[in-house]
Amino acid sequence: MSESEYRDDRLIAVTLTEFSIQYEQADPELAEHAWQLAAIRLIDYDSRPARAVDALEIGAPSRE
Repeated sequence: MSESEYRDDRLIAVTLTEFSIQYEQADPELAEHAWQLAAIRLIDYDSRPARAVDALEIGAPSRE
C-alpha cells in the first residue's frame, strides 16, 4: 500500500472520529459505529494517536 493510501486512511479515521463526536447526542448508535470504523482503520496500520498526528502533519511547524 502506498504512502498516499496510508495517509488517506488516517484522514478518513480522523474524519470518522470527528463525525462521531458531532453526532454523539443526536444519534448515539451512528456515532458509536463511526468511532468503531475509525478505530479499525487505525488498528489495521498499528497507528497510535501520536503517529497519526505526525503522519497527517497536524500542528507541525511551517517549513517555509
